[in-house]
Amino acid sequence: MPRIDERNTSHYWLDRQTPGLSLLRADFTTHEFPVHTHEALLVAVTEDGGSEIEAAGVPGEVHRAALLVVNPVEPHSSRMRASRRWRYRSFYLMRSALAEVGRGLGLDEVPAFTSRVIREPDLVDGFLRLHRALEADADDPGGGELLVDTFGRLVRRHGSTGRRVPPAPRDRVLLRAVIDLMEERCGEHLTLPELAAAAGTTQFQLIGLFRRGTGLTPHAYLTQVRLSAACRLLRRGIPIAGAAIAAGFYDQSALTRHFKRCYGLTPLQYVRAIRT
Repeated sequence: MPRIDERNTSHYWLDRQTPGLSLLRADFTTHEFPVHTHEALLVAVTEDGGSEIEAAGVPGEVHRAALLVVNPVEPHSSRMRASRRWRYRSFYLMRSALAEVGRGLGLDEVPAFTSRVIREPDLVDGFLRLHRALEADADDPGGGELLVDTFGRLVRRHGSTGRRVPPAPRDRVLLRAVIDLMEERCGEHLTLPELAAAAGTTQFQLIGLFRRGTGLTPHAYLTQVRLSAACRLLRRGIPIAGAAIAAGFYDQSALTRHFKRCYGLTPLQYVRAIRT
């Protein structure tokens, strides 16, 4: 068991979108984990301070510029000696969650990882943003998209030898087909797997395709399509709540949040401007 004191805090919860995915947010001022294992894949990103670790018999140190990755049932330990604080966020992916991520990447299974401490700023930042996004809104479909994209980059760079994540196709026809589908059915609950299936790609390939072709992820692009649809409905005199649902937003508050973020004004201000 870890050695802790009353100043240490931690919060643990399950992600509702991805069965088998657990998340932890911890803030330690004194701690020591003896050698132990998890059935799950562990990925931890540090927000402040750090800790000395040892995984698979290899010593290392984690801090704000280093990502910790520990394979399932791999012995590891950690201890705070040089740092007075270790505030971190971690992901635990059980077999079902790994299978879900693998499907999104077009792989039969997620491979083992060859690196335990990874010092790549974009990966560190990506996992930090992913954890915060899942904590802020576990029901946001953009969280699932970010999950596939972030783990896809990790697998592509540090997965063990074997089948690798296939590259995204460079095909404008596929992109146009998915955009047409978004515009025709934006009022429906479109998911990343459905959009990928329509293009005949994996979810990870579709994300790459959209990034190169539009500069946005599929979810971000779909949000723009829905905002455009909401504007058209509001100009026709449809009430804000009705326009939100018809355009594919969860409710009026969701439309207002995205509307203001994108356009700098609320739907109500937009309607008043139209009337004026």
